[in-house]
Amino acid sequence: MKFSVYQISRKGGREKNEDRMGYCYTRDSGLFALADGMGGHPEGEIASQMALQTMAALFQRDARPQLADPLRFLHDAILAGHHQLLRYANEKGLMDTPRTTIVACILQGNTAYWAHCGDSRLYFVRGDKLIARTRDHSYSELQNTLSSVVPVADRYNRNVLFTCLGSPGKPVVDTAGPLLLQQGDRILLCSDGLWGTVEDEIITTHLASRTISDAVPELVEVALRNGGAKCDNVTVIAMEWESATDEETPSVRTDSLGEEVFASTIQASVGNSASPGNVEVDELDEAEIERSIREINEAIRRSAGTSPTGAPAPAGNAGTPPTTKS
Repeated sequence: MKFSVYQISRKGGREKNEDRMGYCYTRDSGLFALADGMGGHPEGEIASQMALQTMAALFQRDARPQLADPLRFLHDAILAGHHQLLRYANEKGLMDTPRTTIVACILQGNTAYWAHCGDSRLYFVRGDKLIARTRDHSYSELQNTLSSVVPVADRYNRNVLFTCLGSPGKPVVDTAGPLLLQQGDRILLCSDGLWGTVEDEIITTHLASRTISDAVPELVEVALRNGGAKCDNVTVIAMEWESATDEETPSVRTDSLGEEVFASTIQASVGNSASPGNVEVDELDEAEIERSIREINEAIRRSAGTSPTGAPAPAGNAGTPPTTKS
């Protein structure tokens, strides 16, 4: 594989930045993920970090050097993060569970797969066209979808979600792919701090007309300006497939990696930082990884009715109250 990547996270007008992002890869597979901890609940930064670390640990275990079923992996890894949050809240005796949204993408071979839960988004741009975007798990997005069929009276705030990780009900996980990649394709993952103040057309135009090392920081600056003093945190990770090498956005080539090599940036915490693709190879504690994986697998086995296709939550969860991000 050959790709370039640029990631940046900026603290807006919030007390702290609860967004987390990162990527990891083996010789034949790459995982890119972003999570937005929910400020209306305790320890949002713990929720987002735990969700990504759970996914990275499972990726390290299963991508040897590629995933057998990328869509199934994304679905199960997101649910595993959810169960880890429930376990954490129970162990800490918390009255409420830390919650987070998540969006993740797998690049493998010459194909892309992605999944999300909540309102963190993925944009897929080819040439000057937006060819795919995730649909938020929010009541406002649901209303927009149904408005042409059913008359809608009251409008929901866009921050009211009907699913996320750490919620009382089983999370809704939407998956997509495989989509064949072409040279120059750009994929952008972002928190709602970006898309909440920047229109899809502007995001697409920036990605289509500039290198990602130019487009991404400029989009973040636009979001912060548009959001004003109370702007949400803005976090973005973008990659370009088979990109030409330039000094600001060096390409990552995986051809020479051994089958057991695993590189990751997900374990590191994210503050007000930007990175044009610098990679750190984590020396993870094997015993800790194995312990975590055993707990994750046990949590998955205990969950009933897990669907590898990301189908909506069963009727028994219909009474789950909406979750509001702050």
